[in-house]
Amino acid sequence: EPLGNTLVVAVVQYPSKYSHNSTDYKGPILFNPGGPGGSGVDFVLGRGKTFGDIFDGRFDIVGLIPVVRIARSTRVSVFRTEVERALWGYDLNSELGYSPDGVGKAWATASVTGELALERDNGLLAHINTDQTARDMLRITEAYGYEKLQYWGFSYGTVLGATFAAMLPDKVGRIIIDGVCDSEDYYATLWSKNLVDSEKTLQGFFDGCYEAGPQRCSFYAPSPDAISANLTALYKRLRTAPVPVKTDSGYGVLDYRRLRRAVFLSLYSPYAKFPILADALSELARGSGNLLYNMTREPDVKCSCPDSSNELASVNEATMFVACNDGASVPNNLTEIEEYYAEISSEYDFGSLWAGLRIGCSGWPRLPKDHFQGPFVTNTSHPVLLIGNTADPVTPLCAAQKMSAGFKDSVVVHQDSLGHCSLAAASPCTLGYVRGYFINGTLPKAGTVCPTIDKLFFPPEKAEVHEQTVWSYDDRMSKLGRELRSLSAERGNGPLQV
Repeated sequence: EPLGNTLVVAVVQYPSKYSHNSTDYKGPILFNPGGPGGSGVDFVLGRGKTFGDIFDGRFDIVGLIPVVRIARSTRVSVFRTEVERALWGYDLNSELGYSPDGVGKAWATASVTGELALERDNGLLAHINTDQTARDMLRITEAYGYEKLQYWGFSYGTVLGATFAAMLPDKVGRIIIDGVCDSEDYYATLWSKNLVDSEKTLQGFFDGCYEAGPQRCSFYAPSPDAISANLTALYKRLRTAPVPVKTDSGYGVLDYRRLRRAVFLSLYSPYAKFPILADALSELARGSGNLLYNMTREPDVKCSCPDSSNELASVNEATMFVACNDGASVPNNLTEIEEYYAEISSEYDFGSLWAGLRIGCSGWPRLPKDHFQGPFVTNTSHPVLLIGNTADPVTPLCAAQKMSAGFKDSVVVHQDSLGHCSLAAASPCTLGYVRGYFINGTLPKAGTVCPTIDKLFFPPEKAEVHEQTVWSYDDRMSKLGRELRSLSAERGNGPLQV
């Protein structure tokens, strides 16, 4: 509405080292870390320099937060204060198989959360969806003086990228979608295709620990199967005997739910997190839960007072705002919810953690669904580049291959690594193709497989660096890849986020 309220979109850039008038300047690349609802602002503030260096500083590196507030009014939020949010403590990725009422409690909690969202809507709720964000990205691109989008999106950001490409195919300049979601499954609110390779990723922990040996993996056992059995024994123990935790930094209880969450989250960044997980499991086997508790500890809530520094901070319920608005409505019926839970938890070991994403939308307000939701078959003005890992716990390689089939002349780069998105491991090969795609528009051959320079449980070799060190191209890409891998270990809270 031209005369309606003004919506605020937060944007930050790490600038190109070249003037916009220079022939070396290549325009803006927009980034999205996923979430849904994750902060592209925080993502670029933390990684902008590294991304810029990949491209020799020839692009502006741009991050945005989708619609966050109306003019000067408060940001969109279910809760009035951080303390209220913390006390409610709703977690879409909580383990639901811990007790007989786990699923029912999640359904009831989702119903109350949905009522609060509708009651406290400041007029913004209906405008939060991927379609709107895609159009915002085009407006930002045009503000830079460019007609076509250049974009690198991760995890849920691949839904955003695929939506843009399918909705506005003639506005595609360069689009990379990395850690690819099945967008059709996402818009159906099924969340049923994400975990295809989750157990394969966990098997990488068992195999890697065994191959590394007891000197490098403290949870070592004489075979991968034995390591798996030892983890299962810890699960069984904590079901009935949680471990009390009291440290200098906090206190609480390590229970089955928390252990399952710690193991699952480590799958996102295995090269960084598996050694930590092994130490924590080894400590737990000896009777202490300190390390595992700290792996999943939420930041302390310090104050419920209004604080302008939090105006752009992501909120935990942001995933619901985007995903529940985007997707098909979920029946608010406990019997159907229990049937869904039984199906996904029997198909996937971690389905009991993942089921909450669909359940969380069961009580969501019934808003109009007139935004773009597919189809994802089109001929883009420049081919899309997709990236998928051998074993990604929440965005399997098969999803990249499926989505590629709908985008004419697109290519999938298969990165031979574990973890979520290409940033989980350092691959000069992958970064080389990314660099060539954005700078020159070139794509690799179909079937390209990129190795990585990381090995599970083996720390990266440290190069001796002096002020006069001259990096070769491969060394520079290795260094930048390891910087990104290290940063990706401190990922956001969203289930589909790096």
